[in-house]
Amino acid sequence: MDMTTASALRRLRLVSAPEAVSFLLLLLCSVLKRTTDFNAVPVMGAVHGVLFVLYVIFWLDAWNKTKWGLKTAALYFVLSVLPTGGFFADRMLRREAEASVIAARARKEGVVNA
Repeated sequence: MDMTTASALRRLRLVSAPEAVSFLLLLLCSVLKRTTDFNAVPVMGAVHGVLFVLYVIFWLDAWNKTKWGLKTAALYFVLSVLPTGGFFADRMLRREAEASVIAARARKEGVVNA
């Protein structure tokens, strides 16, 4: 994995968990708005909106650089619209990055030809 690919995955991973947290907080604010006088939906909606847009931009960049298949790319997108999906995306991206580092080291040491 080259540095631009690693950077793209790192950016996507860095935004996935905060995006998931903001989604859960937005859902909580929505419930509180309907059950109390507390209304933080406009603020949390804006925060979540920015994080979601960043996720989509970073997802597109990662898809372009990693050359994921359609199934993998679709999975990462679907995870972005599920309330806790960003946590799963973060875990999967971490594993993907670790596997890529191991493969790169093996190629460098001549263990694997590629």
